[in-house]
Amino acid sequence: MQSPVEIIPHSSGVVGVSWLMIVLPLLGAAILLLSGRRTDRWGHFLGVAMVLASFVVAVASFVELLGLPEDQRRMGVALYQFIPGMADMGLLIDPLSISFALLITGVGSLIHIYSIGYMSHDPDRRRFFAYLNLFVAAMLLLVLADNYVALFIGWEGVGLASYLLIGFWQHKPSAAAAAKKAFIVNRVGDFGLLIAIFTIWTTFGSVAFAKVFPLAGEASNGTMTAVGLLLLLGACGKSAQLPLQSWLLDAMEGPTPVSALIHAATMVTAGVYLIVRSGAFFEVAPTAQLVVTIVGVATLLAGAIIGSAKDDIKKGLAGSTMSQIGYMMLAAGIGPAGYAFAIAHLITHGFFKANLFLGAGSVMHGMNDEVDMRRYGGLFPVMRITAITFIIGYLAIIGFPLLSGYFTKDGIIETAMEHNQILGWLAVLGAGLTGFYMSRMVFMTFFGKKRWADDAHPHESPAVMTVPLILLSIGSIFLGAFLILGNRFMKFLAPAVGLPEELPVFHFGSTAGLATLALVAVGAVFAWFRYGAADVPEVAPRGSFLTTFARRDLYGDALNETLLMRPGQWLTRFAVFFDNRGVDGLVNGLAATIGGTSGRLRRIQTGYVRSYALSILFGAAVVVGALLYVGNM
Repeated sequence: MQSPVEIIPHSSGVVGVSWLMIVLPLLGAAILLLSGRRTDRWGHFLGVAMVLASFVVAVASFVELLGLPEDQRRMGVALYQFIPGMADMGLLIDPLSISFALLITGVGSLIHIYSIGYMSHDPDRRRFFAYLNLFVAAMLLLVLADNYVALFIGWEGVGLASYLLIGFWQHKPSAAAAAKKAFIVNRVGDFGLLIAIFTIWTTFGSVAFAKVFPLAGEASNGTMTAVGLLLLLGACGKSAQLPLQSWLLDAMEGPTPVSALIHAATMVTAGVYLIVRSGAFFEVAPTAQLVVTIVGVATLLAGAIIGSAKDDIKKGLAGSTMSQIGYMMLAAGIGPAGYAFAIAHLITHGFFKANLFLGAGSVMHGMNDEVDMRRYGGLFPVMRITAITFIIGYLAIIGFPLLSGYFTKDGIIETAMEHNQILGWLAVLGAGLTGFYMSRMVFMTFFGKKRWADDAHPHESPAVMTVPLILLSIGSIFLGAFLILGNRFMKFLAPAVGLPEELPVFHFGSTAGLATLALVAVGAVFAWFRYGAADVPEVAPRGSFLTTFARRDLYGDALNETLLMRPGQWLTRFAVFFDNRGVDGLVNGLAATIGGTSGRLRRIQTGYVRSYALSILFGAAVVVGALLYVGNM
């Protein structure tokens, strides 16, 4: 169950100025955007410095938090009165929020540093760093807020910043369309979150976490189920879960550092944070919990299937992101036994997926921005640092023994198996698919025959890009064991999310673990014989129906177009027709009738006295006749 520990007001020490975590990158974005071209030469350094400073504040707050007794590790920092009687603007510094803050600022700093090299030739690099800073500030507000209104402001800020970053190269029609698509699809999820917040306010008279969570058990099951499903809808939008996943793969149109920031460590994890933070609501609504687990399992399989058929290296990783976030949603839906595994996998995923995305960007940097893996091959000897760090991220994500993903993802699978056998075995199947599509990616990119274009001259990236890769790969190796063994992370999160009735024990030789490793090995071996040992054609073969099904993103776009876009277009056309012919027709027809009638009456006004006298005589005759008729009745 969620911990009943109260939030302790705090205004001293580093935690008392924890608002600097948000203000510093926000200030950086403001300076870079308002100063214009004057900051072009040094703006990227300012952007990096602001995020690094925010990371320092996060680390200092974390250290201060660790120095407190466990029952005092939920500190509230009041800022100002925002909406009287409803929500005061304040921050909540607890193990859950500080874990996200460290991830956002830590991995975000490495991505900012990497971007100095990656965006070195872009004339709008200063504006790019401004958008990165804005995104980090909004994401920090989202995870540090102590109430749903402030969380929603950060939520919308993340949506705005992601729109700007995805469409950064707006001169490309595909990038502009992808940004618009991401913005619109996320608005669907945001509608669910907004209605959930309205319902919470109506039910409890507050939106502050400290006030509403202890009252969750007093509300009706129907209300809590509705709130849970609405929160899930919001989470599906931000975390690209079924059925609101269609924006994610198109979002690869943005620069590669955007993919690493948005799709690895931050934006797509916001939905998982929302579910775990709102765990008190879901724990009294079993139906909503079940739906969360079903959505998670369906998405982890869908993402894995999509990733298996993509030749675009970034889109393959985007499908992988869908799948891995699905694992986190599955764990979050299980309840207290799964919260720590969900967040632990979220943190390790932030490291190895950022490593993989930035590694993909390094490959693109050395291959003239080529993204088609069928035109790679044999890159290991010429890009050794990129290849080695990428392979470490690959081993982590497939759950190679003793690497980060082995502990966190296998922990989720074991927990799911204990919760529901069907969900557990589907998660095992997803792990096998992960072994296939990630092995396929590594073999097609770094091994086999060279399939480069004649004008390609692959080369290693500069140190400003490879050093972040090395640091991220170190986290990909060791972080999982540090968090999971001894239930270290589960105990750390306890003041925020509580503890399960019985602490789990990680089993190195469990049935689920061995089955997972076996399927991963089968997937990797199959990928080797198909893409490593065999020649890879430079033009993708047509493939079977299943291949086409995966390449078309399981026909998600076609389904959205059929169910939503085209009916929306027809409704719009009908509305325009009704407005033009109905509303405007009625108004214009009435005006024409009055105008025509007045025009005809105007002809009577001739200006001749004899005509008026005749009219008076005719009128008098009519009146006299009417009076005589009435008198004789």
